[in-house]
Amino acid sequence: MANRRVSGALIPLFLAGALWAQGGRGAVPAGPPLPQGQNPNGMRVFIWAGLKSHGDGQHDYPQFLADWSKILTEHGAIVDGALHGPSAADLEHTDVVVIYKGDAAYLSDSVKSALEGYVKRGGGLVSLHDSLCGPDPAYFASLVGGAKKHGEVNYTLDAPISYTVVDPVNPIMKEMSNFTISDEAFFSMTWSKDPEIHVLATVRIPPTHSAGDHKDEVVPQIWTYQHNLGDGQPARAFVWMQGHTYANFANPQIQRMLLRGISWAGNRRVDDLVNYVAPPRPARGGEPPGK
Repeated sequence: MANRRVSGALIPLFLAGALWAQGGRGAVPAGPPLPQGQNPNGMRVFIWAGLKSHGDGQHDYPQFLADWSKILTEHGAIVDGALHGPSAADLEHTDVVVIYKGDAAYLSDSVKSALEGYVKRGGGLVSLHDSLCGPDPAYFASLVGGAKKHGEVNYTLDAPISYTVVDPVNPIMKEMSNFTISDEAFFSMTWSKDPEIHVLATVRIPPTHSAGDHKDEVVPQIWTYQHNLGDGQPARAFVWMQGHTYANFANPQIQRMLLRGISWAGNRRVDDLVNYVAPPRPARGGEPPGK
């Protein structure tokens, strides 16, 4: 009978296999197989979503969690997520948190503590649409560069949102042109002053009823933010303030911009997610590779 030495003892091979499977002393732990197509060396992304609000095709946070878990995995990320704020344990090995949840800036004490600790370690944040709305915009602006106060009329509602790309050489905006989508823009923002945001694109506020006297104001809608929270390490945030209309996430220009913004916020090369090519799947049971 074949034998193998484990922890100094010579034991039958079938028993050695059992010890390895149990993760015993001197054993190689037998973990679960990786999800098919997952890049084991990918950037770790936590998607913080929420329950759906608004009408059909709007603010579809749960659908984002489902769709972008797949999109990011296909682009080489390791993805986790939830319909509630992340815990300290969730963030322990996370590179970037992508937030698409209405009024996410209403932070519980536990989520606030977890996020602060994470950002102080240099963790990246990506804020989409009304995630930056809450009761204390000055505080949330210290995390992502700008925020808006809940309860104020500081939005256009549905309108043509025409972007002016003000930093076309920024790698996040590669291939981005001035274009128009139907969505919602925000104004009357509270901005971080030290440091300030780096504006990537602005919008001239369209003359909707809710815009009132703010019509024609030019307001940043896409930006990056680099800062230190307190005595923490340098951290990054990327913000896209649209996403009211869920279909816009499938716009090719927007999707590539978001992938680059997520990579940048996670301190990776900007094109890492966009350019990722999954290796061919190994052949199984006589199937040709890639089936």
